[in-house]
Amino acid sequence: MPQITIEYMIMIPLLIMQIFLFPLTAAWLMNSWVDSRQTLALEETASHLGSSIQQIYSALSHDSISSGTVRSSLAISPFIEGYAYTGNASLRAAEANSSQFLDIKLKFMGGSIEATTSVTLGSNVNWDSGSEFMSNSTDANLVAEKLVNGTILLSFEGD
Repeated sequence: MPQITIEYMIMIPLLIMQIFLFPLTAAWLMNSWVDSRQTLALEETASHLGSSIQQIYSALSHDSISSGTVRSSLAISPFIEGYAYTGNASLRAAEANSSQFLDIKLKFMGGSIEATTSVTLGSNVNWDSGSEFMSNSTDANLVAEKLVNGTILLSFEGD
């Protein structure tokens, strides 16, 4: 009979610990999974945005285009899992050649999840560093203007 009592004394604290441990572990794993999923969705959106910028730049840098302005409506979702996001970009020069890199950074509004992508552009590009992308804007556009001297000015537009 004393054996059973000792077994209960050992097992009851373990069972009580499991009652608290399993739900906490499951909650931690789910939060980690949700963060990973949201980060991946934001990275995919940043990649799509970078691809759109690169395509517009390539089209305008062709010699047959003398000058003009292009406003492109971006085909990206205004919300990712119910969260709006903001974006900004900065231009940096490449060390090895005359190319420039446009670093695009997206971040959830009110959150800490962010994603960054880089796009390779030519030496004849300028970026309006004061422009900011708002995903939930009704008129979020990418604006590209080619000047007569061949310089291409890129920026985000929206309210």
